[in-house]
Amino acid sequence: MRSKVIPSLLVGCLVLTSCSARTNPIEALRLQSASAPQPRASQVAAAPTPAVAVDEQTGAITPVAPDNGSQPQALAWAGNSPNQAHFDSAQMTAGMPVPDQRPVAMLAAPASPMAAPEEPAARSATRHRVFNQRFSDAKPMNFGKVKPKHHAVHGVDVSRWQGEIDWPRLRSQGANFAYIKATDGGDHIDPMFRTNWNRAKEAGVKRGAYHFFYWCRVASEQADWFIRNVPRDPDALPPVIDVEYNGESSCRFKLSPERAREKMQVFMDRLEQHYGKRPVIYTAPDFYKDNLRGYFLDYPFWLRSVAAHPSKIYPGRKWVFWQYSGSGLSQGVNGKIDLNVFYGSVSDWQNWVAGKKSWDRVAGLR
Repeated sequence: MRSKVIPSLLVGCLVLTSCSARTNPIEALRLQSASAPQPRASQVAAAPTPAVAVDEQTGAITPVAPDNGSQPQALAWAGNSPNQAHFDSAQMTAGMPVPDQRPVAMLAAPASPMAAPEEPAARSATRHRVFNQRFSDAKPMNFGKVKPKHHAVHGVDVSRWQGEIDWPRLRSQGANFAYIKATDGGDHIDPMFRTNWNRAKEAGVKRGAYHFFYWCRVASEQADWFIRNVPRDPDALPPVIDVEYNGESSCRFKLSPERAREKMQVFMDRLEQHYGKRPVIYTAPDFYKDNLRGYFLDYPFWLRSVAAHPSKIYPGRKWVFWQYSGSGLSQGVNGKIDLNVFYGSVSDWQNWVAGKKSWDRVAGLR
């Protein structure tokens, strides 16, 4: 019996000694709490609470659908799709460059959302720095007394045919604005649109998007396709409808001028309603002569006139933009590029892009 008691006493002493050497119980709890793995923020964040309506008398709870009326429409290139557009070959026409064959499939967006979020409207009120133009021309023309260089604000229009553009360099050469090819018809998108759209803005270039109109497609479908692909950015220039004759824009049977203007009106009304800006009409001499002379006097025009001043090719027509060359040369771009000027002064430009001056005042209509 003695041999059993002594070992028990020894064990008890060792236990007491060990307890006295340990930290007190409160400190032990603190150490245990500090050493325990903490849940991640994603694990403890509360789930979003759905909007509900509570009846004050009955206490009944009913879910409330979110108001999406003010939300911009999702972009076609901001979602998942297996298709990829491509152009097999191309031809350069007298107007904007367009493919000579339809793409096999429409371009769909990669999975990532657009890189540049929309900026608040207040940003549009900031003054836009204007660079002097340093462009040259592979085929310079003599425009008479009033030359493109007499206009203070120069810019360009681009599409996939310019390839990878060094936008900061192009801006420093005098590209104060750029119209970027966005869509054709009702299911085609320029493969470089998203890249050019985002990089031009990053470089400080005032940019807008243009749509190449197909006369054999429903106008409302074309408008919806443009809206699906072009962000509603309050800082952007007004959208452009490109109307002209060539193999892709024409139907099997030539439309009457009345029918052509009707389709244009449907398209432009839809865009103005969505973007809150009156669209600009881009056109070439032959199409203008047959369909637009004397019409759409309350719309801004962008006129192609590479052989003479617009006053000779489009007599009596006021314009906001003049495309004076399809053979321009500039640092930042490999190959040729279309060159344009804005009608008014630097002050007119600043006021127009800030929304302080209407296009008709710039063009001298009032």
